[in-house]
Amino acid sequence: MINARLLPLLLLAVAGALAQQKTQEEIDREKKFQEQSSKANADTSKHYGWTHTASGALNLTQVSFKDWVSGGSNTLAYSVVLQGSSVLTSERTVWTNNYKLAFGQARLGDQGLRKTDDDIYLESLLIYKVGTSVNPYVAATLRTQFAPGYSYDTTPESEISKFLDPAYVTQSAGVAYQPVPEFTTRLGAALREVVTSQHNQFATDLTTHQVRKVWTRGGAESVSELNANVAENIQLVGRLELFAPFQSLDRIIVRNDYSIVAKVNKYISTGLTLDIINDVNVSARTQMKQALALGLTYTLF
Repeated sequence: MINARLLPLLLLAVAGALAQQKTQEEIDREKKFQEQSSKANADTSKHYGWTHTASGALNLTQVSFKDWVSGGSNTLAYSVVLQGSSVLTSERTVWTNNYKLAFGQARLGDQGLRKTDDDIYLESLLIYKVGTSVNPYVAATLRTQFAPGYSYDTTPESEISKFLDPAYVTQSAGVAYQPVPEFTTRLGAALREVVTSQHNQFATDLTTHQVRKVWTRGGAESVSELNANVAENIQLVGRLELFAPFQSLDRIIVRNDYSIVAKVNKYISTGLTLDIINDVNVSARTQMKQALALGLTYTLF
């Protein structure tokens, strides 16, 4: 039985131990909070210098028949895509260089190889940071193709385009707004050039039918880009380009590029792309290109 004289001392010792334990818990909690704060500060610390990203993809399709009573045509198709970016970050500027190179062909039955994809896209964007999410920029883009393109409506087929014919060159300056890292939009004044050599139909105004080799127009440009991970292995990329010539603001040139890429594992992925172009200077109809592919992909760096 506990002595009545010792009871107050025992209670005081227990209270002191509990107080010390609480103090130790507070110390551990504070230490953990400091570690998390240090990690957060390290993650958000400024990184200056070059950052490079690049990835490549190879898609193959092959079907062959021999004595197949149900019928069918031998098929061989392939496509190669290389895309990436190089970003130089400093205290006051962000210089972003994006590129996409794509080429694909298909052979169906006795037909020769025909193009299924052909794209060269280069973009250089320089943003000057003024300390807010709205910053001035200058940009330049080039879009063309690798190989000649043909129309198969005639026999023999006729060439309707080739390397740098046409070439679309745009220089612009304005302000860029980036509310979140996944979305950027910019608005500015632009100079757009359509350069041709032999295939002058791309630089011909369908309303006036004036034939020219180079068509240069000034106008207003808007470019919005979305790059977000909608799931752990699914990436959504979208780009909307608008160009309104000053002389005809109601004839807006619209280009939409969308892609959804789902990674099966490190080396295999499937992708769905959709390109929409509305340019009444080239065609009165809206142009659309859709592709669904499953193939090998590899992140270079």
